This record gives sequence, structure tokens and C-alpha cells, in this order.
Amino acid sequence: MRFLILCLAACALILAGTRAQAPANIPVFQFQIPESEARFGVKASVPIEGKFDKWEATMTFTSTDPSTGVLDIKIDAASVNTGSGMKDDKLRSKDFFDAKQDPYITFHSTKVVQTGPTTFDVPGTFTIRGVSKPETLAFSVSGVGTGTGEIKGTMAFDRKEFGMNSGIPFIKIADRVEVTVDLKGKRISGPPMVLKKF
Repeated sequence: MRFLILCLAACALILAGTRAQAPANIPVFQFQIPESEARFGVKASVPIEGKFDKWEATMTFTSTDPSTGVLDIKIDAASVNTGSGMKDDKLRSKDFFDAKQDPYITFHSTKVVQTGPTTFDVPGTFTIRGVSKPETLAFSVSGVGTGTGEIKGTMAFDRKEFGMNSGIPFIKIADRVEVTVDLKGKRISGPPMVLKKF
């Protein structure tokens, strides 16, 4: 299930009221959800790949230092879309996402670690099916300093650690789920981020 996210991490949908209150010295970013994507995939005897049609994310900062970033991603588990109604129904069921009992998949982080000129690790709490565990979303950013750009994030987790122990009839499924996030956005106010030099 190469999804989500994961993704990865971090579309900032900032409400107009929030933007108005942001100090002039704080970067404010807005990400375009319609142009962004959260996907998942898992190796299986019959490929299982898909995306989520309903999700939102915010990434806010308290200064131009990327380490002050706070990332929240919220995904509607029932919006899973693999292109197969049978697979979608199985993934929504209590054997996998348990969307009726726990409708949202979330990722929350209060720390961003710059690992290279345009790469970052975002350790946080990943919650699915009501089970929360620490996971890390790895990001690469393009367009740094231009005011517009793209964030590509990846994360992997073991589905069985979150209680997804079942399979799908006649399909052999791996335990490792890969999540990818592709976010398009721009800085709408404030100064550019100040990145470390490598």
C-alpha cells in the first residue's frame, strides 16, 4: 500500500484568518491539494497500489528555521481508491483500515531535521486504525528560494504492527507498506526559509 501520506508529509492548507494573523517575519506556505497526491503501494501477487481522494495537510513554521516546522496530515481512510471496487471495500474493512471505526489516518510532527541541501527527515506520530507509532517521513524539496516548489516524501511501515494481519483471498500480500506524497505549493507571504549549508 504505497500511499497516503504519507504521505510524506505536508500540504499546508492555511485558512485566510490564519494567514492574516501571521507575523510578517514568518514564512507562510499554501499547498494546492488538487495538484498534490498521496499514494500507497504494497508488493503482492496482484499489484495493490492506490491513492486517497480526500485528505488535507498543514505545515506551519514559527520562524525561517525549517526545524520549527509543524506538520499535520489527515486522510479520510474511506476515500481509498485503487481503481478496483473489490480491493477498495477490502481495504476499508476492519481487516485493514477499519474506516468505520477509525475514519482517519493521521501523521503529526513537531520537528523537521535538514539532512542535506534540499532533503529533510520529519519524525512524527503515525496513526492508523487507532494505533499510533513513531515513523519518519523523508522529504526532498525542489524550488527552494523561488517561492514555489514541490515536496516529495516517502515513508514505509509494517502493516502488521498496526493490526492489519489479514490478507485478501487468493492474493499474497507483503507486510511492508510504502507511502509517497507529492505536494505542490508556494510561499504566499513572509521571507524565504533559511536552510543550512552543506
